[in-house]
Amino acid sequence: MAPRGENLAVAFGGDEALLTPRERIRLDYIGPPEALKPFITTLFHFRCDDAEIRDVQPSAWAQLNFYMAGEGVMHFPEGRDDPSYPVSLMSPTRQASGFTVTGPMETIGASLSPLGWAALTGLDAFEHGNRIFDAAELFGPAIVALVAELRADRAAGIPVEVLAQRIAGFIAARLKPVNVRHARMVGQVIEWLGSSFDPAVEDLLGKLAYSERQAQRLVQRYFGAPPRQLARRYRAMRVAVLLHEPDLPGEQLTELLELFYDQSHLIREIRHYAGRTPARLTDKQKPILDTLLDRRNFRMIRGNPMDAPKD
Repeated sequence: MAPRGENLAVAFGGDEALLTPRERIRLDYIGPPEALKPFITTLFHFRCDDAEIRDVQPSAWAQLNFYMAGEGVMHFPEGRDDPSYPVSLMSPTRQASGFTVTGPMETIGASLSPLGWAALTGLDAFEHGNRIFDAAELFGPAIVALVAELRADRAAGIPVEVLAQRIAGFIAARLKPVNVRHARMVGQVIEWLGSSFDPAVEDLLGKLAYSERQAQRLVQRYFGAPPRQLARRYRAMRVAVLLHEPDLPGEQLTELLELFYDQSHLIREIRHYAGRTPARLTDKQKPILDTLLDRRNFRMIRGNPMDAPKD
């Protein structure tokens, strides 16, 4: 195990030999039911049979992980280490974080959109960001029983896809109404983020039906960061996704580089959010990055929000 408080996002980026080899890890995506797409960006299945697993998770949406096997620790850059639980709820993360796991490890879970996080937990994404929570404390005996059933069914050979859909059903049954105006605001923020690689905060504030102070507070509450930091994160992560593409045209690369003051700025931003320098994005040894920097993790959330009382 790594020392407590060590920022493994930096440590692993500096010594590739510490990473679990890519070929030892499998991460597959499973589509959520159509009705849940505003709340679940993707279902997934993670597996590695190594006795010890070390890697870096880029800044990400919230995740609900059901552990079939293994246990680990997420090393957050603030110097806090959070352990895993039989069902772990990871809140939205503001930057890359390292993790170590005693394996073999297998999890089945769901990545939650900002709307999904709010509807499922009701928690402020900023106040509770960069944390791993014991889902049993939030959802009680029902989720403890579900993880036991999933483990038994997995051992009996039930397909992972079937188990993942049961997790989606569990989530669906516990979604609570989100304030209609707030849900509309979430959609507007997502559209703003997708409008360019470097959207102006002023453009967002001009669209929202809130004062600047209210808008800052609500964006933090649902996305885990204020608008300016959110735009930085999306710029870095989307550029990282494109740099990860094997056949990126030269003119597009030039356009991406112009989004940053200089090369040092580019390196700092991508390392901060993706956990790697741009050069390492094309390395062969980038196991978790290969799958977590998948375009599906940046699917824009669209569709009608849940009906809920207005302000």
